[in-house]
Amino acid sequence: MPEEQVKKNIKAIILMGGPDKGTRFRPLSLDVPKPLFPIAGLPMVQHQIEAASKLENLREILLIGFYQPTEQLTRFVHEMRETYKIHIRYLQEYTMLGTAGSLFHFRDIILNGKPEAFFVFFGDVFCDYPLKQMLEYRQKWMRYLLMSVEVSQEQTKNYGVMGINPQSSEVMHYIEKPGSFVSQHINAGVYLLGSECFDDIAKVFNEQDHHGAMDDKLGYISLENDIFTKIAGQGKMFAYVAEQFWMAIKSAGSALYANRVQLELYKKNSPERLNPDYDTVYIHPSAKVDPTAKLGPYVSIGANARIGPGVRVKNSIILDNAMLKDHACVLNAIIGWHSVVGEWSRIEGTATKLDPDAPHATTDNFYLFDDKGKLRPSVTILGKDVVVPNEVIILNSIVLPSKDMGWGLKNQILL
Repeated sequence: MPEEQVKKNIKAIILMGGPDKGTRFRPLSLDVPKPLFPIAGLPMVQHQIEAASKLENLREILLIGFYQPTEQLTRFVHEMRETYKIHIRYLQEYTMLGTAGSLFHFRDIILNGKPEAFFVFFGDVFCDYPLKQMLEYRQKWMRYLLMSVEVSQEQTKNYGVMGINPQSSEVMHYIEKPGSFVSQHINAGVYLLGSECFDDIAKVFNEQDHHGAMDDKLGYISLENDIFTKIAGQGKMFAYVAEQFWMAIKSAGSALYANRVQLELYKKNSPERLNPDYDTVYIHPSAKVDPTAKLGPYVSIGANARIGPGVRVKNSIILDNAMLKDHACVLNAIIGWHSVVGEWSRIEGTATKLDPDAPHATTDNFYLFDDKGKLRPSVTILGKDVVVPNEVIILNSIVLPSKDMGWGLKNQILL
């Protein structure tokens, strides 16, 4: 591959979704847009921005979503511009337009500057993004290059799956969430697209208009359902099969596992973010941790959090302004913003165990209920402004925001 092709002018687009999405992420998404929830100390979407910012000749990053441009979101975008010295902007959809519809709606902005190609990320996809490898792999005539990973047969039903020609890497068949097994290669939610893709999207849009689609459906176009299924096998769509760890962050339980993986990635990519006094721990500079506290492995401590004497924390996320009082114990849990855990109290969840022989995690491991509707042992979550008094035990439970606990919980959801 000629080196000059790698250096072509490119853009990155991150599809953030909206408040109607990410319902399985509650109660954590009740107080912050899901893409801004911190994983290993940084907002989820910032990990994607950081990966894209390392690409040569990246022209700009566009965040597209249905979230209102609140002060929090506006401030985040400004901070990202300052941090990475790249032009970054947020584009709000007037309604949920689907993965292709949102690109089509903002096509003039995307195509401004005539980018050679552009990346598209799903906002909840999490991995060590192989962006440079995808750029080097892509030939100019590949209109669509989709990142794919291989998962076990029973997990494929929750994803778009593709039949890939092993010689040419062309996607010959594409089916979104099939009812029966088709292929172990799934859509991993990272695309590298050429500008010609808008021709395919325009055809679908014109068909909708011609057939008199309902006003609330006009413009809603899905890349996966409306485009990929039709163009598979036409010499336009190809797959880049990645070997690295990959997962989709659909639930709060999966966020805790992603936190663990990202902290491990820091050892390789950003060791300065880990606190040298502990085993695989991120501590925000404004947090206060008593030297007698024992933290780690796999712990993230947010801004202005306070960790008291003798506290034990393992495999957990402690969010901004939370307080863990003396000798509290937090294991496999997420402690919400401004929440307080009393002295000698124990907040414990059940860590998600993944098959060590399977390189890719999936959301299947993180559903709250089993087939009979019974709550599975899971990560314990305290929402925002929850107060746990001294000497209380909370096991495998989820507590919604603003609860003042006077008793312990086990295997419950407190609404």
